[in-house]
Amino acid sequence: MSRTGSGPKMDLVSDGTYYGKHRVRILQHFRHGNTHNIKEVAVNTHLSLARQRDYLHGDNSDVIATDSQKNTVYALAKTKGIRTPEQFAMDLSRHFLTTYEQVVRTEISVEEAPWHRMDHSGKEHVHAFIHRQEAKRFCIVQQEKNGLPKVSSGLSDMKVLKTTKSGFVGFVRDRFTSLPETTDRILCTSVRGKWSYSSVAGIDFDKTWEICKNTILDIFAGPPETGMYSPSVQQTLYQAAQQIMAKVPQVDKVELEMPNIHYLFADLKKIGMENSGDILVPTDEPRGYIRAAVCRTTARL
Repeated sequence: MSRTGSGPKMDLVSDGTYYGKHRVRILQHFRHGNTHNIKEVAVNTHLSLARQRDYLHGDNSDVIATDSQKNTVYALAKTKGIRTPEQFAMDLSRHFLTTYEQVVRTEISVEEAPWHRMDHSGKEHVHAFIHRQEAKRFCIVQQEKNGLPKVSSGLSDMKVLKTTKSGFVGFVRDRFTSLPETTDRILCTSVRGKWSYSSVAGIDFDKTWEICKNTILDIFAGPPETGMYSPSVQQTLYQAAQQIMAKVPQVDKVELEMPNIHYLFADLKKIGMENSGDILVPTDEPRGYIRAAVCRTTARL
């Protein structure tokens, strides 16, 4: 016997109420003669239902079990294949929305494992791979029933560092300020970025992901011979987002996060030595946190 709670009256928030399966990991192995390919992904499925009878009354008649969602990931990998994270997420979203009348909204996220072919003296191995991570690649697909998918791609955990051409001056100084101004500092961060598409027609997701990743790296580092000065992480974020939009016309929104990972001079005086600035200690916490979200400016009539 099910029963409703005896507390205050409440309404479930439709776009914040969902359930699903997290971290469904799967590796697909493709064979093309002697040459083998692999794709390994971790999938999160979020489904929102038209009615909330399971929450309100303990009636599970509309519920697609999370175990069934896991099996669906396996089945669609078999029948559709995993070509890109974005394609696979859209296939899963379409399946849940068209197969089950009660599913009115989906959010599917897919993260790809960074497997690369082993390289032997410039020649790629046909069936041996190495797990080498510059950045984690992910995508998020949100879709309403009878609506078009909203596709975002992104990267995370891309740790980068430059030893000069970074500064921070002119900030507010008051009685709580202890940070000295500098025009020459180490800048280290772990980048998380997400870009959203206005249209995915004709998009090469693999190529576009590489373009966006390399754009962020180019703006952070600058030309290889000279570098590029960064007066603040904020400006570096903004310039990277601007260049992503310039290079990929289908991107209409970019979100970038660059926490400032500090490297502090080690105190060598207590052991009778001077630190000329060449011995530093990395610190994880506390850290500065800088984020920007930008979208294309729409023309005003």
